[in-house]
Amino acid sequence: MPFKLNMDFSNKLITWYLQNKRNLPWREEPDPYYVWLSEIMLQQTRVDQAMPYFYKFIETFPKLHDLACADENTVLKLWQGLGYYSRARNLHFSAKHIINILNGEFPNSYHKLIKLKGIGDYTASAIASICFNESKAVVDGNVYRVLSRYFNIETPINSSKGIKEFRELAQKLVPFENPGDYNQAIMELGATVCKPQNPACEICVLNDGCLALKDNKQKLLPVKENKVKITTIHLNYLVIVSTNNKLILEKRNGKGIWKHLYQFPLIESPIEIGVNEFISHPLFISIFNNSEINIQLYNEIPIRHKLTHRNLLTKFWIIRTPNNQQLNTDWNTINEFPVPILIANFLKQFKFD
Repeated sequence: MPFKLNMDFSNKLITWYLQNKRNLPWREEPDPYYVWLSEIMLQQTRVDQAMPYFYKFIETFPKLHDLACADENTVLKLWQGLGYYSRARNLHFSAKHIINILNGEFPNSYHKLIKLKGIGDYTASAIASICFNESKAVVDGNVYRVLSRYFNIETPINSSKGIKEFRELAQKLVPFENPGDYNQAIMELGATVCKPQNPACEICVLNDGCLALKDNKQKLLPVKENKVKITTIHLNYLVIVSTNNKLILEKRNGKGIWKHLYQFPLIESPIEIGVNEFISHPLFISIFNNSEINIQLYNEIPIRHKLTHRNLLTKFWIIRTPNNQQLNTDWNTINEFPVPILIANFLKQFKFD
């Protein structure tokens, strides 16, 4: 790639960015902790959705040391509703690692940052360039979109060849001076101008050289290979209402979604089940064996919740019962526990009596 093209591309972007950038709290000063937190939150999450969580986090944990000293339940509770909870667990783990193992010294280079749990190529590049002026290119969905359209690249961005090709191109374009501004500029352009649908090409600072615009191919780029098959799972939660104001709340373990969040006892099934299948399930029997109970389905129509590779269809079964030795949680304390957004929304609506 000619050096002049490299400089023209980056200079145009940086000039545009300095004049048009959004006023975001983590941009006020390049504090590595704030930049790291923002980049983790913005993975799979829009800026407007992440902003309240960012403010809530830095209010509760203004310094990295505060986050490292927190218990996991508190961290997950603050993250509740933001999704992809492994981000919060990894953030907490790495904060403790920096404070306890690295003596509170924040890693100041790409190669040090990428060793932290939960930090990959993109996040390490972002922090290293924005906070430590290291010439490392970021490559996220916004960058894929801008580069594929500007250079008319049809290689699928989710293929091994595409990942390698775009990373090499992105690294050739990032300048040695102001790499942080450049990286933020190209991501900002992708987020606000070169959008997935209805890009604002008429006001784009790069429109005079964009090959996709020239050939009217904006909507065809970037190219993705066939998507992963979506699986549908039916979730049936056992919401226990007892005479002594107790219920069962359990912590999710293993490697699945919502790890370390709390939930009601759960019966999963590949197809929708009725009351007969529900009460004959081994989990139900193990809890209510010959107990006097009253069952009521809270929602006839399953609540749909979409994840990356799964569709979750959820029903809440209200089970009223006398005292039960397995009941472990007082209803009055349930809002203290971090729970999946499905359960959080249910608790906002459910009238306990």
